Amino acid sequence: MSYKIDIQPAGLHFSVEREQAILPAAIAAGIGLPYGCRDGACGSCKSKLVSGRVIHGAHQLKALSAEEEQAGMILTCCATPQSDCVIESRSVAAAGEFPIIKMPVRVSSLNRAAPDVMVVRLQLPANASFQYKAGQYVEFLLRDGKRRAYSMATAPHNKGEPPQIELHIRHMPGGVFTDALFSTVKEKDILRVEGPYGSFWLREDVRKPIVLLASGTGFAPIKALIEQMQLKQDDRPVTLYWGCRQARDLYLHDWAEQARSLVPQLRYVPVLSEPDEAWRGRTGFVHQAVMADLPDLSGHEVYACGAPVMVDAARRDFVAQCGLPDEAFYADSFTSEADKA
Repeated sequence: MSYKIDIQPAGLHFSVEREQAILPAAIAAGIGLPYGCRDGACGSCKSKLVSGRVIHGAHQLKALSAEEEQAGMILTCCATPQSDCVIESRSVAAAGEFPIIKMPVRVSSLNRAAPDVMVVRLQLPANASFQYKAGQYVEFLLRDGKRRAYSMATAPHNKGEPPQIELHIRHMPGGVFTDALFSTVKEKDILRVEGPYGSFWLREDVRKPIVLLASGTGFAPIKALIEQMQLKQDDRPVTLYWGCRQARDLYLHDWAEQARSLVPQLRYVPVLSEPDEAWRGRTGFVHQAVMADLPDLSGHEVYACGAPVMVDAARRDFVAQCGLPDEAFYADSFTSEADKA
């Protein structure tokens, strides 16, 4: 038994099998609904249920509150339809653009860019036609069936020859994957990944000024977006705000400083929350630095990536206090396994 799902206003539709959640069925059908963690933790896939009935699986209240659910909002990653449904989702990609594939990758380099950040370059198989959009992510397939997701820091045109992708991975002590990455994984090791995933990419049909907002290794997909702007010769005004605790955590500070050679209209603002006495730059919470500089965001687009607490606070405050239209806030929340727990 299957149910029909209609996506409005895009006018797309697909079928969902009984006991299947809406989002994986959409992905299988090549329909790009927005999503992030796919585990009911980040809220990126939140959509409006216009008609029909669903049952929600386990999810976090910060991703979908009881009040939001009562108002008809759903998380497509864990909502199982009980009837035909009409869903309103205003951020839908073109259908079937890039297929999701599994592939082996070879570790070509491991660079400790900060005490707890590894820049990892992975060589793709020569026969793999791996296509993606700048800002998307891949998932590592671990032996015990677990998965770990990391954004690609290279825009597709910068994969090089042989083709490689770059990831920025923070060490999470006790983490199943990162403990191994920072201790036993070595160059030439073979790992398995699947992708591309995610709906975090540059919207090129709108010509508003752009705010790029990153915390920690949330800089990775932001870097890819900047490279994409360079390729497209995108001349929209753009400001990059990168928030970290200390100066050493700005692990690609020099790259960000020099990025104006790629995008001349780019402005870069690093912000530290726990600076030492030598720091002469901005301090405090990074999203509040944006609000101080741009109290009126009504004519902007924001692309935010990083810790859930930063992304959630930015969305809330930018919309409520700075007039940012909610649909002009695009986000990829880096939800760790600890966050999900």
